[in-house]
Amino acid sequence: MGGTDESAYETSESGKPEDARLSLAVCLVSGGMDSCVTAAIANEEAGELAFLHVSYGQRTEQRERRAFEELAEHYKVKQRLVVSLGHLAQIGGSSLTDKDIDVTAANLGVHGIPTSYVPFRNAHLLSIATSWAEVIGAQTIYIGAVAEDSSGYPDCRPEFYEAFQEVIIRGTKPETQIEIRTPVIALKKSEIVKLGQKLKSPFELTWSCYQYSDKACGDCDSCALRLRAFSTAGVKDPIPYLLDSKRFAY
Repeated sequence: MGGTDESAYETSESGKPEDARLSLAVCLVSGGMDSCVTAAIANEEAGELAFLHVSYGQRTEQRERRAFEELAEHYKVKQRLVVSLGHLAQIGGSSLTDKDIDVTAANLGVHGIPTSYVPFRNAHLLSIATSWAEVIGAQTIYIGAVAEDSSGYPDCRPEFYEAFQEVIIRGTKPETQIEIRTPVIALKKSEIVKLGQKLKSPFELTWSCYQYSDKACGDCDSCALRLRAFSTAGVKDPIPYLLDSKRFAY
């Protein structure tokens, strides 16, 4: 388990490593930029990919599903699983799932856990991924969690994934060997953009906005982090925005 270095991946025509040809990996793909680059890394490292997408009643659920399907087509992934966790919307407590809670405007200078945090969401995602991986014989689970330059979600910290790795060891069959990989967890968002460029990640297929599905709002926390990342990396963001995309330029 663990992170990577954005300089560690160079595109080449040499194909996959010899020891990766027979490996199968489950990759959690939300449809956002982080999961897109994580999928690109998994595509480099694993012999075969199985894509998992989880909907949980979020505001942009259908748009994210479309991004997932288009990414799966891009990487020619045949094994796909789409799961709905409606109970997370029933539980609420997040501006992503509860329409009575406003999606707050971004303020990148403020630290703390934002209203968009879905309580303990990533534990649900990893549980599903582990169940599926054990059934189909996958050796790895890739998830695009980001700790350093992100929204401050507690279930995106490295120690959370270290603890969940132990849960997998304790809670699966003795012969099951599944490793959680979080290859972008220690990268800044701008570094993820640069790495995506190297890996030819199809950012134009991704969606990050918390509020809208036609044009990104350009005002929510996720849009702000994405806009700042592309600006810092010196790369044009290929998706459309309602508000001036230079607002969070650095």
